[in-house]
Amino acid sequence: MTMDKKNYFVVGAGMAGLTATNYLAKAGLNVTLFEQASQCGGLVNSFERNGFIYDGGIRSMEDSGILFPMLKNLGLDIEWLKSQVSIGLEKDILRLNGLESVNDYEEFLRRNFTDSQQEITHIIKTITKIMSYMDILYGIENPIFKDIKNDPKYATKVLLPWLFKYIRVIPKILKMHQPVEEFILKLSQDQKLNDNICQHFFTETPAFFALSYFSLYLDYHYPKGGTGVLPRKLEENARSLGADIRLNTAITHIDPDNKTLTDQHGNIYDYDAIIWAANLKNMYKAISCKNIKKDKVRQNVQNMKDKLESLRGGESVLSVYLALDQSVEHFRKICSEHLFYTADKTGLSTVDRKAVDNIIESGKKDTHSKQKIKDYLKLLLERNTFEISIPAMRDPHLAPEGKTAFVISILFDHKLTQYIKDMGWYDEFKIYIEDITVDILSKSIFPDLDKHIIDKFSSTPISMERLTANLDGALTGWAFDKQDIPVPHKITDMFDSYKTPLAHIYQAGQWTFSPAGFPIAIFTGKRAADMLIKKSL
Repeated sequence: MTMDKKNYFVVGAGMAGLTATNYLAKAGLNVTLFEQASQCGGLVNSFERNGFIYDGGIRSMEDSGILFPMLKNLGLDIEWLKSQVSIGLEKDILRLNGLESVNDYEEFLRRNFTDSQQEITHIIKTITKIMSYMDILYGIENPIFKDIKNDPKYATKVLLPWLFKYIRVIPKILKMHQPVEEFILKLSQDQKLNDNICQHFFTETPAFFALSYFSLYLDYHYPKGGTGVLPRKLEENARSLGADIRLNTAITHIDPDNKTLTDQHGNIYDYDAIIWAANLKNMYKAISCKNIKKDKVRQNVQNMKDKLESLRGGESVLSVYLALDQSVEHFRKICSEHLFYTADKTGLSTVDRKAVDNIIESGKKDTHSKQKIKDYLKLLLERNTFEISIPAMRDPHLAPEGKTAFVISILFDHKLTQYIKDMGWYDEFKIYIEDITVDILSKSIFPDLDKHIIDKFSSTPISMERLTANLDGALTGWAFDKQDIPVPHKITDMFDSYKTPLAHIYQAGQWTFSPAGFPIAIFTGKRAADMLIKKSL
C-alpha cells in the first residue's frame, strides 16, 4: 500500500531501472516502470531453446560490494553459484582459484612470452597493486545500501576506517584513467604480450578498469537457473511492493514544464518526477525544449541534445550459441565454466582494419569488397580472445542430461554489422561467423567440437540493439575513445551521476557514468532513487 499518491515514473527495466523501482516502491511511493521490451532485465537475461538455457547478455555477475548488499537490503533470496574463470592461450589453460593465482598467472605469461620476462614482472607488479586498490574500493558493503544513522557499529568500525583508506587510494586510481593500450606501453614494449592482455577489453578502456580484471574474475558469481533469475526476482519483488510495471511500452515524449509523459501508444501521464534508466540519447530526443520556460534550463537541455547527437555507443558483442551432444564432464577436464580463450597469440594489433573502414565509408557493394571483409573477419576471429560461457557447468539443470551448451562471444562493433546488413548479406555473415568460430575451436582447445553440434545460431550487435534499445547495441554505455562524454567519468563524481539539467528528472544506468558496467547500473539506480525519495519527504 503506497503512502504517497504523487506519480513517479522509471523508464527502462534494466538493472538500474529495476533497482530504482524496488527502492521507490519500498519507500511507499507510487511508482510505474516503463519498459520498451517484452521482458525486464536488459543486458541481464536468459532464454530457453530446445531444452537448453542460454544467457543472452552478461555471462557472470560481480558483487563489488554492491550486488549482494542490494539483495540483502531488499530481502531477496537467490542461490548463487561460483563462476570460476580460466584463461587460455593456444594449448595452455590456467584456472584461477583465488588471489594466489596471480602467481600462477605470472608463470603462465612467462611460459607464453619467453622473451618478455622483465615486462611481465612490471605488469604483474602493477596488477598486484591494482588488486590492493580494488580490495579497498570494493572491500566493504557499499555504504549506499546501509542505514548508517541506525547502525553506529558499521559507521565506526567499518565505514570510518574504510574512508581513510579510500581517500588515500583515490588519487592513485585517478592517475590510471588513460586508455589501457597507452598505459601498458609504460610497462612493456612487447606488442604481442600487450595485445593478449588488452584485447580482453573494450577499445581504450581506462587502465585501472581494465587491469583490475584479475580481481573481477575472482568476484564472478552466477545465479542458479541462469542470469535471467535476477531480473525476474527484482520484477516480482517490485510488483509485490505495489509497483506498476508496463512492458512493451516505450516513452516517446516528455513535456518538462507541463510535467507529462507520452508513451508509444499515445497515452499521456502526469508525473511528479522521473528516473530515466535507459538510453540517454532517447531521453533527450523525447524532451520538448520549446515548452521549457526558463532560458538557462532550456539552453542546458539543448546543449545536451547537441552533445549527444554525434556520440557513439561502446563496443557490442557477437555471440555464437552451440548445443552439443557431449557432457559437461567432458569439458570440465579442459577448462572451467567461464573461459577467456585466445587460439593464436599473434595479437589483434596485427589485424589491419583500414581497408574495411574505407569500404564502409565508400559504401561499395561488390564481390571484391565483400571478400575483403570476409578475409578481415576470418583473421579477426583467429587472433581474437573468445569469452566462452558454459552455463550447465555451473548448474546442470540448464541443459538436458549428457548434453552441454556454449555461449561464445567476441567484442564487435555495430558499424560494420550495419554495413553488412545494408549490403544484403547479413544472414550469410552470421553463418560465416558461426562456421569460422567452430572451426577455430575444433582445431584448438576443443578437438572435434564440430562433430558434436546439434544446434547452432548467433546474435550480433544489431540483435543487441533491437532487444535492449541500447545505442549501437553497446554493452557498457558510451565508447571509451576520444569523444567528449558529457556524463561523470571519475570515481569521485559517481554520486552526482543522477543529475540532469531538469530538477524533476533524474538519470541512472550505464549511460550516466563511464566506465559503466553491471555494478554501476545498480549503484546509480539506488542513488537516483535515494535522491528522489529524499526530495519527496
